[in-house]
Amino acid sequence: MLIIALTQYAMRYLIMEPLLPSAGFELQFDNLHFALLVLSTVFIAAAGYIINDYFDTHTDWINKPERVVVGVAITRRVAMILHTVLNIIGIAIGVYLSIYIKLLPLSFVFLLTSGLLWFYSTNYKRQFLIGNLTVAFMTSLVPMVVILFELPLLNREYGAIMLQHNTNFNYIFIWVTGFSLFAFITTLIREIIKDAEDFEGDHAYGMHTIPIKLGMKATKIIITVLIILSVVALLYILIKFIMFSGEITDYISMVYIIGLLVLPYFILNTIVIMARKKEDYRRASFLIKLIMLIGILYSAVVFYIIKIWL
Repeated sequence: MLIIALTQYAMRYLIMEPLLPSAGFELQFDNLHFALLVLSTVFIAAAGYIINDYFDTHTDWINKPERVVVGVAITRRVAMILHTVLNIIGIAIGVYLSIYIKLLPLSFVFLLTSGLLWFYSTNYKRQFLIGNLTVAFMTSLVPMVVILFELPLLNREYGAIMLQHNTNFNYIFIWVTGFSLFAFITTLIREIIKDAEDFEGDHAYGMHTIPIKLGMKATKIIITVLIILSVVALLYILIKFIMFSGEITDYISMVYIIGLLVLPYFILNTIVIMARKKEDYRRASFLIKLIMLIGILYSAVVFYIIKIWL
């Protein structure tokens, strides 16, 4: 839950706000309503975690018995009540915010996310690849929902001015989309690694995950391909859009991306290739979570470069 709030606040205050033109432009979604947006996202995600644990109790007793909560720390009845209450509050806040900015169709995002989390727990996660893609897609929505609620207000307030200068706010959208795509690919890698880690329990209860359907060797190849694609994308973005921007060579981003993202990706790939036991995949799962966090924290580097360096 903390990483969700961190991501959304980072997108707002470390990416979007400093990227706004300095001549009197400011964010239009006020702090209170933005806090409600974060709260809504966190509540819906928490409801998703609860319902996932609710339906995963049997496999969790095999895969990670020390982490079983539903049926141990809380009863299944209490878990279902918590899931329902958190979902209702999260969706209600989302609908209110959509009405507040006069874009009611945006409330569909909250309904869609809640529904996907339910169907993921009850059905999708047992199907080949669908569950992995579902979780990756929902994770990518975490940064995107920030721009979805801010950009319409910016265009409404400053659209005429931007048209006079033949420009727009699309560059902010592109930046946030970059973080969203990073969240998607890292989550997809992590979900496949988790499936490899949970092979025993998933196999016992008839899951159709990638490791079960294709085998561990093919799973490692898929993870390797995804890692290579991630590294190539990072290096392409670094060279084409970041490192040589204008007259400035951005060595800070170069060191950060290569040293803290690309290198850990290669370490991750080595761990995955050499993995033989559940503990090996657990280490890989921890490392990919760390890579995701480091990727999000790159927003602080962007803030530094825009606000201080430039």
